[in-house]
Amino acid sequence: MGIFSKIKDAIFGDKAKDAPEPAKPFDQANPRPDPKVVPVVDVENRLDSMPGADRLNWRTSIVDLMKLINVDSSYENRKALAQELGRTDYSGTAEDNIWLHKVTMQHLAHNGGKVPDHFLD
Repeated sequence: MGIFSKIKDAIFGDKAKDAPEPAKPFDQANPRPDPKVVPVVDVENRLDSMPGADRLNWRTSIVDLMKLINVDSSYENRKALAQELGRTDYSGTAEDNIWLHKVTMQHLAHNGGKVPDHFLD
């Protein structure tokens, strides 16, 4: 199981395991979900409801997002996640982590999650 799958399962719960994969691959140029796909999980609400959410900056930090959902946030895991999401030159810089957080949220939206609009631009 990949890092993104762990993130998705931690946020979506058991429904993520039963949900069919989207028919179309993720389009980096158009990160908005297919309008035919009805979002089933309010990602922001789900994350805000988790214990410790008030102490972590999960809205902007990939490290805090991963900590909140109990996924190892080590450099190695973030690099593996970046590779899963299409980035082969991840070095762990602040810019890389900002990119990784935004693209992770976009992928959650593409897989049936409802995320704040500012992550989709």
